[in-house]
Amino acid sequence: MDRTERFYKIDQLLRERLSTPLAVIMDHLEVSRATVKRDIEYMRDRMGAPIVWDRSSWGYRYEGEGSQYALPGMWFNASEIYALLTMDHLLSDLQPGLLGPHIQPLRRRVHELLEQGDHSAEEVARRIHIVRLARRDVDAQVFESLASALLSRQRVMLHHYNRASNEVVGREVSPQRLLYYRDNWYLHAWCHLRQGLRSFGVDVIRRVDVTGKKAKDVSATELDAVFASGYGIFAGEDTQKALLRFSAGRARWVAHERWHPQQQGRFDEQGRYLLQIPYSHAASHGERSEGW
Repeated sequence: MDRTERFYKIDQLLRERLSTPLAVIMDHLEVSRATVKRDIEYMRDRMGAPIVWDRSSWGYRYEGEGSQYALPGMWFNASEIYALLTMDHLLSDLQPGLLGPHIQPLRRRVHELLEQGDHSAEEVARRIHIVRLARRDVDAQVFESLASALLSRQRVMLHHYNRASNEVVGREVSPQRLLYYRDNWYLHAWCHLRQGLRSFGVDVIRRVDVTGKKAKDVSATELDAVFASGYGIFAGEDTQKALLRFSAGRARWVAHERWHPQQQGRFDEQGRYLLQIPYSHAASHGERSEGW
């Protein structure tokens, strides 16, 4: 009987009795006294099981609302394992700073969560990989200045590199949001020169000067109308709809892909897949996004 099976058996025994003696658990699990104690300690510390030793009845039982306690799943779903491994990856890459003294305790906690799946954190990290592509480095000082101005609601002068013109351009903006999209950071801001919302890649911002002026506030509704429908070719208010048709062979892959939250797809009579997605006009895309 492996450890996972023992956890479920211990849980079953505790629910069947008001109090379960150690000897009874040892007999049902066919393990030593030390193994039972280790398993119960693990269930308490790692799984939050409210198991207590009752001296009056000389046995183990669930305390308080223990009848409502449920053992967590012994493995993770796709989003959970992605979140845990991503957190570990981000913490390991974190540069020295204010959080330095807290990093190792956080990583230990992430590893403890990973090990609730009945496998060591090292084995999980060795067997399951998350590959992150096309990440562009961001200057730490630039990011800190942007975040500070964003939260204190101050205008800033951006000095950003425009790849299209190969020039560094100055632009006074009111920061609205920072967005992390496909492993890269973007700033949503009100541009006081263009008198409209623009998106700036943080990786191409060379310097940030805080002006001391109060930032213009744009409502969440307006921000969502411009940016929330998507990003890249999908961003913008003036959207059109593209209808893409895929062969029956390719449809077996494309039909399971998510390109846009408002996409619509269906199969036609020939087994081809028709995918309809909104996108912003090609002419407006370059004007709306700065510094790409």
